[in-house]
Amino acid sequence: MSCRPRPTIALALGGGAARGWSHIGVINALQERGIEADMVCGTSIGALVGAAHAAGQLPHLENWVRGLRWQDVVGFLDLTLTKGGVIQGKKVFDQLRQHYRVEHIEELQRPFGAVATNLNNGLEVWLREGPVVEAVRASSSLPGLFTPVYYDGHWLVDGGLVNPVPVSLCRAMGAELVIAVDLFAQRSIPAENEQVTEAGEEAGSWLASAREITARMWETGVKQRLAAGSGSEPSIFEVVSGSIHIMQMRISRSRMAGEPPNLLITPVVEGIGLMDFHRAEEAIEAGIQAVQRVDAQLPLFLRGVVP
Repeated sequence: MSCRPRPTIALALGGGAARGWSHIGVINALQERGIEADMVCGTSIGALVGAAHAAGQLPHLENWVRGLRWQDVVGFLDLTLTKGGVIQGKKVFDQLRQHYRVEHIEELQRPFGAVATNLNNGLEVWLREGPVVEAVRASSSLPGLFTPVYYDGHWLVDGGLVNPVPVSLCRAMGAELVIAVDLFAQRSIPAENEQVTEAGEEAGSWLASAREITARMWETGVKQRLAAGSGSEPSIFEVVSGSIHIMQMRISRSRMAGEPPNLLITPVVEGIGLMDFHRAEEAIEAGIQAVQRVDAQLPLFLRGVVP
């Protein structure tokens, strides 16, 4: 008796800054249930985690991020006032290089693609070959915060500006079944004139140096400060990252409506600030719980997967 070939499965890992550590929990939980992706595509933090998974180095990355403290994260910031962003990103991506163990995308254990945005014309760019670290760095370069990346003759910035959850790239790479992880799906947008009632810490005063501002941001969280509604002026980090968060949330909803995946996983990570990279334990657990919530859907999904 012949068995039909197993359909090709792809993971589409969305952007969401520090909340993206939940991708690690999602991948681990899926593997425990016997669901293994044949290819991985990612945007922003999704590209960072996805590249490690495609390289077979996700456990190595997980061990590292679980040990991060906010002081460690602040220490990775190489601030600049002379380029197209306030953070160069060289320190952190030099550190991440060891978590991929390969130089080029073509050398990864499974097909991988990252999404970036062409700063000159606004076009979506799919990075499927070339240096792994540069592709991930380009996909993760939040405008105004991280300096853009010059890649193959173009200046590239964060892919979340055009495609926060890259289901379309998965389809283009030949995936028959796509599992999408959307980090914005649980976030509700208040209706016009509706008050935001979530409690938050009172905003502190402006801090003297850029490094102190960054440290304060990690301690309090962007969303908590803005939700407090104290009237004090937010920092540049809060304005830029908060604005991009809102934009990506809107774009994600639109793209997902037109390009639905076969299975959607939505970690509840609203309590984790976009820059809370030191809260990996919580984010990873949120990813595990998100998979648990779709357990009832998995038999139907697997019916088209298992011969």
